[in-house]
Amino acid sequence: MRKLLLGAATVITSLSLAGGVAAAQTGTVTGTGPNSNNQIKSHTSTHVSVHNDNDLSASNSTSQHAKTGSASVHFNTNGGDASTGDAHNSSSTSVAATVDNTAGVGGGGMGMMGGSDSDGATGTVSNTGPNSNNQISSSNKTDIHVSNNNDVSVSNSTSQSAKSGNAKVSDNNTGGDATTGDASNTSTTTVSLTVKN
Repeated sequence: MRKLLLGAATVITSLSLAGGVAAAQTGTVTGTGPNSNNQIKSHTSTHVSVHNDNDLSASNSTSQHAKTGSASVHFNTNGGDASTGDAHNSSSTSVAATVDNTAGVGGGGMGMMGGSDSDGATGTVSNTGPNSNNQISSSNKTDIHVSNNNDVSVSNSTSQSAKSGNAKVSDNNTGGDATTGDASNTSTTTVSLTVKN
């Protein structure tokens, strides 16, 4: 009489995925003897750390002065007309800045959210002997840390002055006209800052 003895066997198949690398994980155990310990383990670990430090600074300083000259008609028998031109100041400043920090996590570039890259992990245990311990386990761990530090500073300083000159008609037998021009200031500043994290 021939006896066939199959000793207890231990088969452990371990599947591991770290760093978010996309891969289809499969494990198969078949044809082991009685009292076998058959295990298929799948473990996915993803760690993401994102630090955004955005510093935005806009500074504008404008100093303008406008003054017309003096117009004077005097000491004439028949005084004519005297006039000065206009003096104008115009200043326009436009600043636009946009910062968008979405490429690191959840923006589709790295695919880190929710452990989606661990899809496709499968395991099969079949045709094992009696009293065997058959286990298939899968775990997924995702650790995401995002730190945003946004500093926005806007400074605008505008100094403007406009002064018309003197118009004087005096000491004439027949006085004419003395006219000074206009003095005006115009300043326009537009600042648009957008930060998205």
